[in-house]
Amino acid sequence: MNLFSVLNLLCGLGFFLFGMQIMSDNLERLAGGKLESTLKKVTANPVVSMCLGAIITIAMQSSSACTVMLVGLVNSGIMQFSQTINVIFGANIGTTLTAWILSLSGIESDNLLLVMLKPKNFSPILAVIGVFMRMLCKKDRNKSIGYIMVGFAVLMIGMDFMSSAVSPLADMPEFGALLVKFTNPLLGILVGTLFTALIQSSAASVGILQALSLTGSVTWGMAIPIVMGQNIGTCITAIMSCIGTNTNAKRVAVMHTLVKVIGTLLLLPLYLICNALLQFAFHNAPVDAFGIALIHTLFNLLTTVLLMPASKQIIRLIERIMPDKSAATASRQDRIGRLDERLLNAPSVAVQECGNYTVEMCREARETLRKAIGLLDHYDTDTAQEVVELEDDIDLYEDRLGTFLVRLSAQALSRRDSHSVSLMLHTIGDFERLGDHAVNLKEVAREIHEKGLSFSEEAKREVDVLTQAIEEILQLTQEAFVAGNLELAHQVEPLEQVVDKLIAKTKDHHVVRLQRGECTIEMGFILADLLNNYERISDHCSNIAVALIEVDHNSFDTHQYLNDVKYGSESFAAAFETFAEKYQL
Repeated sequence: MNLFSVLNLLCGLGFFLFGMQIMSDNLERLAGGKLESTLKKVTANPVVSMCLGAIITIAMQSSSACTVMLVGLVNSGIMQFSQTINVIFGANIGTTLTAWILSLSGIESDNLLLVMLKPKNFSPILAVIGVFMRMLCKKDRNKSIGYIMVGFAVLMIGMDFMSSAVSPLADMPEFGALLVKFTNPLLGILVGTLFTALIQSSAASVGILQALSLTGSVTWGMAIPIVMGQNIGTCITAIMSCIGTNTNAKRVAVMHTLVKVIGTLLLLPLYLICNALLQFAFHNAPVDAFGIALIHTLFNLLTTVLLMPASKQIIRLIERIMPDKSAATASRQDRIGRLDERLLNAPSVAVQECGNYTVEMCREARETLRKAIGLLDHYDTDTAQEVVELEDDIDLYEDRLGTFLVRLSAQALSRRDSHSVSLMLHTIGDFERLGDHAVNLKEVAREIHEKGLSFSEEAKREVDVLTQAIEEILQLTQEAFVAGNLELAHQVEPLEQVVDKLIAKTKDHHVVRLQRGECTIEMGFILADLLNNYERISDHCSNIAVALIEVDHNSFDTHQYLNDVKYGSESFAAAFETFAEKYQL
């Protein structure tokens, strides 16, 4: 064992971590929004939640990454703290898969098929296939699969480097003397914890232990406490991620750590007592890579079996240790559109949550306009104040979502997620402006109410027709955006053109009424304000619908689209005629 062996060990560790990161990023990208939708399915059924946690961890290839994502979701108010405990149990089980894959390195056989099961033998094939998929495939999904294959090959190259680097240790008496000290279980736990905390990956530290086991110098009695310590050490990532979060998010990280610590405090003394009484024959026998994977899995399975029935008590304990004093004072505006930056570690999840908030913003914009339009006929101060408050909420959505989406757009996104981010960046400004026009309409209604004014019968009838058209275009826009319905989106622009013609006719009719003395100049100003706001509302609805259509075409050339649909489009002409017949003055 010399300097070059140490350098090979560090190089192998670097390859291992890099390969795992490539796999993790592309597995998560391949899963897309399914990770987020999977988390949404977390239920009161602990077994279902545990299975979901295992699936997510397998997809992300890291229990720490899963826990960090939970911290972000809880900090954003998307998940409740109490929902996370069973997901964490599942994550602890899901993370053991990597150790089982690495354990295949110990296969020894003359059978070609069995030999090909060794990762170091089949990973070069995966690497070649992955490189060709990355170079030749056009679909993002296939490219991600190629990256996953290459990442796995790099990971296994790292494992092979580490195994080769530590193999000379088997012949070193100094190494044997050092290992004797690890017969002390407390020292084993401490070393496993510190080393895993240092590299922030239990999979990598377990992989190194598996590589050391190939020297034949590591016994079962040594490996068991070290693996337990490695499980505790992996919690450092979640603990670091909760810095600056709210109390509930901190509780998630504490719970992740507490589960590991309690599991160690229960299982290690139990094992030592049983060994003292029964004198296990395997205790001092050399452990191999398969045995370490078995220890890793049994520890997490038994911890889950022992602690899952007491999950409610664990939640109450953590809530007593960490009382949430801010919950009572947290305002609704504190939670509006607030997305935790930790979600940027799982971009597809972040995209889905931004989408959920944008849908909420869309619905709130329409609801604000609905209330403001209602004030034109029946004004009351409570509803007027509610319009102002809702518009403030919409401003917050636009500010927080816009900031987060800009940061999210800089991440490595799939083509689909990139289109979604572009759509949201193009539309949140329009939703915010719809809120502004709701406040303008509220002011129009207030002026009519306070001055005791009213439209002439003819003007009122025309405004009512126009209002119905505006309400329909808002409904079409919301339904198209929420459902991603392109068929409905194509209906918006023809109706917008009808609204423009209705407004033009209403203005012409108003001039005639002025000349006949049937309307006052003061009401003319009010009508002009109303019509201008209606026109801008329909314009913003058109912008949203066009953005929805253009993102499907991978283009945001709005002017080109509008020219195409207005001139020579039969479907546009047919829809326009239908709406023109429906809304006549």
